[in-house]
Amino acid sequence: MRVITNTADLEAICQEWAEQPFVAVDTEFMRETTYWPKLCLIQAAATGVEGVIDPLAEGLDLAPFMTLMANRNVLKVFHAARQDLEIFLKLGTTLPHPVFDTQIAAMACGYGDTVAYDALVQQVLKRRLDKSSRFTDWSRRPLSENQLAYALADVTHLHDLYPKMHDKLERENRLSWLDEEHANLLNPDIYDTTPENAWERLKLRKTTADYVLGLQVAAAWRERQAQLRDVPRGRVVKDEALYEIAELRPKNASDFDRMRAVPRGFGNSRGAQELIQALERAFNDPDRAVYKHERLPPLPSGLGPTVELLKVLLRFEAERHQVAPRLIASAADVEAIAASDDANVAALRGWRRQVFGERALALKHGKLALKLKDGKVSVDDA
Repeated sequence: MRVITNTADLEAICQEWAEQPFVAVDTEFMRETTYWPKLCLIQAAATGVEGVIDPLAEGLDLAPFMTLMANRNVLKVFHAARQDLEIFLKLGTTLPHPVFDTQIAAMACGYGDTVAYDALVQQVLKRRLDKSSRFTDWSRRPLSENQLAYALADVTHLHDLYPKMHDKLERENRLSWLDEEHANLLNPDIYDTTPENAWERLKLRKTTADYVLGLQVAAAWRERQAQLRDVPRGRVVKDEALYEIAELRPKNASDFDRMRAVPRGFGNSRGAQELIQALERAFNDPDRAVYKHERLPPLPSGLGPTVELLKVLLRFEAERHQVAPRLIASAADVEAIAASDDANVAALRGWRRQVFGERALALKHGKLALKLKDGKVSVDDA
C-alpha cells in the first residue's frame, strides 16, 4: 500500500494517475465540532495505481493532487460527491472536473434513490464491505494498517464499480441522463458560504419585509461567527433562535432574555452586541433592499385528481424503465404539468419528456388510460 506523506511522492503518483482515463476518489474528514471540514485522508485508485494521501503530514503540499483534480482529461469518480467536492473547492480555486457520481448513476441504473455505498457495492459487485473502521477518528496519528486498508478499499471498490455502471448506462443510452445532475453538482453556487446568503438555507416562516431583513441579518451574523470560530452553526445559536431574533428584533441585552431559543446570558455577550448593531445598521439604512415575496400562482381548482394520476404514471414509468422517480420528475414538476401543457419543467424536456412527459400529457388529455388488474397498474392507449 502506498501511503503518501511527502510532496515528491505525491507528484510522482499524481503523474501516474494523470495518465489514466479515470481515477476513483474518496476522502475521510471530520466536521462534527467545526464549521470547516478537516481533511484527514485522501484515497485514490486507478488501474494499477492506488494510494492513500495523508494531508496532515508535515510539509506535504497538495498542489499536485489539486492539479489532477482540475485535469479535464481524467474523469474523477466519486460516490455521493458533494461533500468531497466542497472540500476540494475550499482547498483550491475550482471544482474537480469532469466528475462521475455513482450515487447519481445508481438512480439511472435502477438501484434506488440515494442508495448507500455499501448497498451499491453489494448489488453491483456482490461484495460485502468491512465496516469496522467506519466511525474511526481519522485525525489521530498514527493510523493503523486496518484503518488504511479500510480507507483504500472504498476507492478500489469504486474503481471497479464505475466501468460496470458506465457500460450499463451506455448500453441503455442513458449516459446523457446524468448530464444535468452532474452539472448541478458542479455549480459553485451550491457550495457558497458567503454570510449574506446564509438566510437562503432557512425556511421562511413569514414573508414580511421586516421579518426577512431581520432573518437575513441574524443568519449572516451567525455565519460569520461560525466561520471565525470554526464551529458548527448550531454551536453559535440554533435556527430557532434566528427565527425569534427576526420576529422580536432585539434592541438591547434584556430583549434576548425573553427569547426561549437563545442561551441564557447571551444578551451580555460581545456577539449579542455585534448582532444588535448589525440589526440597527440594516434597519436604518435608507438604501436597503426591500424583500418582496413572489408567491407561486395557486394550482387551478380541481387538479388534485389529475396530479394523483400523474404521480401513479410517474411511478409506473420509473419502474418500467428501472430508474428512480426523482431523477425523472419532482412533485413540483408533476403539479406544473397538471396545470399546463407548456410548463417550464425538466420533465417536459429531453430524455425525461420521452420517458414520462409525453405520456403524462397523453394521460392528461384522455389519450392514455391507467388500469388496475390483480393489484398491478398497466397503461393502455385510450
